[in-house]
Amino acid sequence: MAQGEDSRSGSTPTAQGDRLVTLDFVRGVAVLGIVLANIVPYGHTYLAAVWPPALAGGANAADRIVWLVQFVLVDGKLRGLFTLLFGASMMLFAQRAGDGAAGAWLQARRLGWLFVFGMAHLLLLWHGDILHGYALAGLFLLTSLHWPPDHKLAFGLALYLFGSAILALQQGAPLMLGAEAQLAETAAESLRVNAAELALYQEGSYFDIVRHVTFERADGILMSSLTYGLIETIPLAIIGMALFELGLFSGAIDRSWLRLWGSAALLGGGAATLGLGLWVHAKGFPIDLTFFVFIGAAPVPRLAMIIGLAFLLAAWAPRAAVTALGQRFAAAGQMAFSNYIGTSLLLVPLFNGWGLGLFGRYDRIELLAFVAAIWALMLLWSRPWLQRFRHGPLEWVWRCLTYSRMVPLRRPVAIEIDSH
Repeated sequence: MAQGEDSRSGSTPTAQGDRLVTLDFVRGVAVLGIVLANIVPYGHTYLAAVWPPALAGGANAADRIVWLVQFVLVDGKLRGLFTLLFGASMMLFAQRAGDGAAGAWLQARRLGWLFVFGMAHLLLLWHGDILHGYALAGLFLLTSLHWPPDHKLAFGLALYLFGSAILALQQGAPLMLGAEAQLAETAAESLRVNAAELALYQEGSYFDIVRHVTFERADGILMSSLTYGLIETIPLAIIGMALFELGLFSGAIDRSWLRLWGSAALLGGGAATLGLGLWVHAKGFPIDLTFFVFIGAAPVPRLAMIIGLAFLLAAWAPRAAVTALGQRFAAAGQMAFSNYIGTSLLLVPLFNGWGLGLFGRYDRIELLAFVAAIWALMLLWSRPWLQRFRHGPLEWVWRCLTYSRMVPLRRPVAIEIDSH
């Protein structure tokens, strides 16, 4: 979801030649990965995404294995990578907008419109929106734009680890103090609420769901966004800002160094996450342990995996982005905003009861077919669109609103003159 400006003027959107291809390529990987991370919440309740026994009809052996694989390799990692890139994009925008009140106001206006888009996505389409949370976090991030990169990095890491400790204590307390009867009651109540939500999304009309999200869930979602903004979004975005300034996406960091430390972070964090996932799997997914591992214990090894993944993709991008497939990933990343919202425009009507009514009908492994289809669409349409137009459709609308004027969309058509 990048939006920048030409370095010569704080009122001119970024020219195509000014783009960082590595940033677009890594963002393309992230936006495709977000589909895999979100596919269960699209097709099932949120509880089912975290706790396999809440799947409609229960979880079979394949569901549990897919949960384990996704927990280790996907959950939180692609969202975290996306958040790093949001911070990097803010830094890029700020550098090109220039210092002073005009640049800060332009950035604030950009975030304000992102919040509007995010809230519309949240209330009118899908309850899992992250854009409104990014916009709220971005307002705080404006105060840190001029910090030295080492200060940004230290602050981001410290805030993230502090937030992780809070989550671990919050989720671990019931595990340590809860009696068996109380835990059984918690599981039963969770399943009751889950059943009501399942019925709503399977049988409710579009307006029933909008009313439910707006009047019964929106306040809790916004509070969660503020909480996670403080303990995850803000620290990860600040780390992304620091990594951008240190040259991660411009090729200023030696690729062999990135490969070495990226591999160590990804493998180390992955091994720890696998151990946590196997612990839950072996215990049969008790609800208290599952939530402790998923929310409370996973963030620290997840941070290592997010940074490791960013390092490895940045090292690989210059070579990969020149291939035919790599160019399609970069195009998907350049249109990440349109692709992110477009995923909801396709999947919500497929799953919800007011559409085709597929909600709760597919196992985790069956949902992977929907992921493959969305991936294919993103890779197939993004590059041809950008060959004809300067920006993705939503990126263009966002730019027009940010700059309060119509910016060019269609690319100029080269006219061949016959010299004979």
